[in-house]
Amino acid sequence: MGKRILIVDDAAFMRMMIKDILIKNNFEVVGEASDGVQAVEKYMELLPDLVTMDITMPEMDGITALKKIKENDPSAIVIMCSAMGQQAMVIDAIQAGAKDFIVKPFQADRVVEAIQKALG
Repeated sequence: MGKRILIVDDAAFMRMMIKDILIKNNFEVVGEASDGVQAVEKYMELLPDLVTMDITMPEMDGITALKKIKENDPSAIVIMCSAMGQQAMVIDAIQAGAKDFIVKPFQADRVVEAIQKALG
């Protein structure tokens, strides 16, 4: 199996779309979370190779979750997922340690390229 990935998005259909792309490209989806609080818990429990993290979520947003994950594991690899028009948040996320970002709606080749590049 390929690299182990945790998918974080508050929208179930978005998680399903990413999961579908990842599985078709030989990545292993080890878990899913629907908000930042779950994301941090699942990260610590599963220790995935990479996390795809939505920016806008209830409970705890993606940037806060990213910072908490990086506090616990400075080597964590996180790719942010954002809707169009969230440039300021994307910049905040990169400054907080995100490796890259992918824009919704997802394009399969861009998702795979970003993940492969981040895993280097």
